[in-house]
Amino acid sequence: MGCANIALRTVLPRLIELQEFELVAVASRSSEKALHTAQAFGCAGVTGYQALLDDMTINAIYMPLPTGLHEEWVLKAIEAGKHILIEKSLAMTHASAIAMVKAAEAKQLLIMENFMFLYHSQHKTIKNMVANGDIGDIRCFRSSFGFPPLPEDNFRYSKSLGGGALLDAAAYTVRVSQLFLGNELHVAGAVLKQAAQHGVDIYGGAFLKSPDGRFSEVAFGFDNFYQCEYEIWGSKGKITAKKCFTPKSDELPLIVLEQQGSYEERHLDADDHFINILKEFHRCILEGAYDEKYTEILNQSRLLEELRTVSECIEFN
Repeated sequence: MGCANIALRTVLPRLIELQEFELVAVASRSSEKALHTAQAFGCAGVTGYQALLDDMTINAIYMPLPTGLHEEWVLKAIEAGKHILIEKSLAMTHASAIAMVKAAEAKQLLIMENFMFLYHSQHKTIKNMVANGDIGDIRCFRSSFGFPPLPEDNFRYSKSLGGGALLDAAAYTVRVSQLFLGNELHVAGAVLKQAAQHGVDIYGGAFLKSPDGRFSEVAFGFDNFYQCEYEIWGSKGKITAKKCFTPKSDELPLIVLEQQGSYEERHLDADDHFINILKEFHRCILEGAYDEKYTEILNQSRLLEELRTVSECIEFN
């Protein structure tokens, strides 16, 4: 549903490779764009999103629409009986996320946020290193994800479409914090910098803490020197993942293990997290494994809302 760049560059090319799926149709508000995309991927081109939902042969929808359009089309897709893989962030607010999850739960349909990086094997390797005691007990988690300014017409600068760094770059850093520190995190403090000309936040940071005393420091933005990494600082060492959110399928991710008196760089195996998340989406549908994904969505939207609520929002020209 929609011909966004992420769909054309990464998701649809993988989807047509997998025997688990059959790409039936792609929809756009533009007939020309729908037909052009359909020809490229060997499926039907449909004009208008509702026409896609009216096709009873379709079981599931991939939705790369901007966040500001999600609630309307998610609820319509659920009413039409479709499972949904949806681009992050799912919702503008926590209340909106609750409404969408409740609708999916009532119909017993899967709704899953496309945090593809979670399914890259490098994170499993790092979790195993932590579990094996390579860095002792976790004391602090840090994550940064940011990049230079985007073109002025990018939807991420549109408030009505759910733009802003919080619902985009920050979502990665908040989600990965939960991967290593668990689901009981709360936002203790935050700063959001808002650009007057755009009306959306373009960079910021936050401090998240867990009941057991561990904490996460995150930084994010659209007006930054490029960063895409996390580090886990423990009582006996530190692990740094140098390309944690956007490794290419043929890229060997670099991690660094530091211990007292030693420094070791390791290149891990290449992996395709887009393929992996599509397979996970398929598995969850077949097994009816929806509850875990509902919980992930609600916890993520809660934390993003906490970050917005407690933040000191500073506007500049």
